[in-house]
Amino acid sequence: MTALNIFKWIGDFFQWTFSVTFEKIRLSGSDWWTTNAINWVFLFILLVLFAYWMKESAKFLREGTED
Repeated sequence: MTALNIFKWIGDFFQWTFSVTFEKIRLSGSDWWTTNAINWVFLFILLVLFAYWMKESAKFLREGTED
């Protein structure tokens, strides 16, 4: 039961943290670019990680060690 409570606490913490942050952004009355800046940041991080993954995948393919 303790492990379940720990995971519930972690979930509640992140849900509370992110919902407060997004509520502040939404209620600030900013323009479209400001309110969607977090989406652009996440997209940039995703693209960087995808490029790294593809580079590593190509390296393993050249070496013949993919499994």
